[in-house]
Amino acid sequence: MAKQRKPADTGKLDRIVAEARRNREQREAGYRERALKMYPWICGRCSREFTRENLQELTVHHRDHNHDNNPPDGSNWELLCLYCHDNEHARYLDEPRGGTGTGDGREQGALHNPFAGLKDMLKDGK
Repeated sequence: MAKQRKPADTGKLDRIVAEARRNREQREAGYRERALKMYPWICGRCSREFTRENLQELTVHHRDHNHDNNPPDGSNWELLCLYCHDNEHARYLDEPRGGTGTGDGREQGALHNPFAGLKDMLKDGK
C-alpha cells in the first residue's frame, strides 16, 4: 500500500523547488550575460545571426551539460539557437547511455545530475 503524503511534506517540497528555480534563474542570468558579451551573437551550429530584436532565441549551452560548471573563460559554453539547442539535448536523450558512438570524442553522455542531492535536501527539514 502506498504511503499517503502529508500536506506539510508537499509544502516542504514546494519550498525546495521554488528555491531551486530561483537559484537557477540567478545562475543563468550571470553566465548568459557573460557569454553574450564574450561571444558573437551567432549560433555555433547553424550560423544563424542574431540582433537585439531576436536575442531571446539565442541560448547558452553547457558543453558538459553541467549548469554549475561556469568557468570565467567561458570554455564550457557555446551559443546555440533554440532549435540547435533542443537538437543537442535530444541527441543525449535519444542515444544510449554510452554516447553517440561516432568516434568524435563526444561519446560520453551527460555528466551532471541536477537531482543528485534532492533526497538529502528533503531529509534536512528545510
